[in-house]
Amino acid sequence: MDNILDSFPKVRRPLPPEFEAVYARHYKENREGKSQAAGLAQKLESWMHRKVAADVDNGPPKSTLEIGAGTLNHLPYENSSQHYDIVEPFRYLFESSPFGPQIRNVYDDLADIPAESSYDRIISIAAFEHICSLPDVVAKSGLLLNEGGCLRVGIPSEGTILWKLGYTLTTGLEFRRRYNLDYSVLMKHEHVNTAREIELVLRAFFSKVDVSVFGIAKFLSFYQFYICREASLDKCREYLSEVSL
Repeated sequence: MDNILDSFPKVRRPLPPEFEAVYARHYKENREGKSQAAGLAQKLESWMHRKVAADVDNGPPKSTLEIGAGTLNHLPYENSSQHYDIVEPFRYLFESSPFGPQIRNVYDDLADIPAESSYDRIISIAAFEHICSLPDVVAKSGLLLNEGGCLRVGIPSEGTILWKLGYTLTTGLEFRRRYNLDYSVLMKHEHVNTAREIELVLRAFFSKVDVSVFGIAKFLSFYQFYICREASLDKCREYLSEVSL
């Protein structure tokens, strides 16, 4: 299983100029659900948001760190808390969000978080498939969790036939009509990790990993949700010390 770590960091495919010209606008509109296809996608993605937020429904506030917060579209699913930090380098995504006042601290990178910080829960929705250095992020997350804390991750089932069919017949068609470009090129640039690779990385650093799917099985699903507990702290430290050499 640990051999999966040898395939990182990934190298992202560069975008052709015609895709680069529309990338930023398309990405933000897609995250905000402003088009018909993006709106449908957000309705389906709500499954991930509800799964991630289930541990705070009607419960006491927990200190939370969200990795890849984007437009802050997860905040409506969370109980209000003064202890909600985010990692999001693309600040233009959330600078006009009405949920901004709910954020305590904003970090561009996990490495910017003070060493003394810790969280009851670390969450991420539709972000881990984008991260070239994913083992670094998972290992650092393990070290930032309080005792008894958990990492809660929702991801698309990238690498499965149902996921590809889903985006091809929705966002892919809309993208082609709007820009006359092949959406799969953008997806290959964005999604550097498959769902299977993400699961293997999670299991490499956490001894207890539970999974549920929005579909019939992992290989026939749209989305997957992972709850990761009991981080292997020595392994997290060892890996991070090795990659820093």
